[in-house]
Amino acid sequence: MKERNFRNINTNGVTLRTVVEGEGPLVILLHGWPQCWYLWRHQIDPLVEAGFQVAVPDQRGYGGSDAPEEIEAYDIIHLTGDVVGIADALGHATFTVVGHDWGSLVAWNTALLHEERVNAVVGMSIPYIRYPVGALTKQENYGDNFWYTVYFQQPGVAEAEFEANIRRSLRTIYASVSGSAPEGIFFNPKSSSSGFLDGLIDSEQQVLGLTEADLDYYVEQYQRSGFRGGLNWYRNFDRNMEITQQLQDKKILPPAFFIAGDKDIVLQFPGINLETMTQLVPNLKGQVMIEGAGHWVSVEYPQAVNEALLGFLKDFASPY
Repeated sequence: MKERNFRNINTNGVTLRTVVEGEGPLVILLHGWPQCWYLWRHQIDPLVEAGFQVAVPDQRGYGGSDAPEEIEAYDIIHLTGDVVGIADALGHATFTVVGHDWGSLVAWNTALLHEERVNAVVGMSIPYIRYPVGALTKQENYGDNFWYTVYFQQPGVAEAEFEANIRRSLRTIYASVSGSAPEGIFFNPKSSSSGFLDGLIDSEQQVLGLTEADLDYYVEQYQRSGFRGGLNWYRNFDRNMEITQQLQDKKILPPAFFIAGDKDIVLQFPGINLETMTQLVPNLKGQVMIEGAGHWVSVEYPQAVNEALLGFLKDFASPY
């Protein structure tokens, strides 16, 4: 693995281990679950070479960053505050924010809650959406069927399942929603009493975009942090809506861009609608669907992602 410049950035009451490289306008890259800064390993150098300073944190609860105990410490106000705090610590009045998965939700909401600080925003895999309170957290909405966001609500349950064998858990999660996964595997019906990993594929084959060395690094990070912090993000779904009611009809105004794999199972989730996003994000400058890519688009097809990302940034966040 290439040696990186890590800084411990104190922001918003926590310390975030952050890769900081390059000079120029700031681009902050935000990972999702279950990841860490390493998700962006193929994007850092191309962005630096294009003239940007790049900051890539382990977000709170992950990797080498602080993991507060309280569930409420992972709500969207804290998470977006962390992003602004990184920019402050690096001396930037404005920045561009790029997110994947949960990082996309943080990126979109940073553009809403701190609009004056955001030059441009890019979401990957998760379009901007606001779910009604209870939609993702109540079993009654899913009948007797398993749904993972409901399963994640009870503290300690998913943690115990995933931490019983961290390597197998990560390998299974990465494989089952990758572009190399059998079609529909994530949506195979199972009862509400099932575990998350039940019925998914534990692939001993190399997963698209993931080497054994990559998996080794992820396992090391989760042996360090555990899963509790990242799962607490899911336990704030309803709270996030309740504490940001002022955003209900607010539109994302900075220039925006969306990238996803055409095999990403998230695009089949209930309530996900790319047409709805265009109404909520009026300055959406484009959507790129990368053929053959699953959920981990930035590592599965990094060259295509970099071309799309840099093409957008040169027009709306360029250092030149």
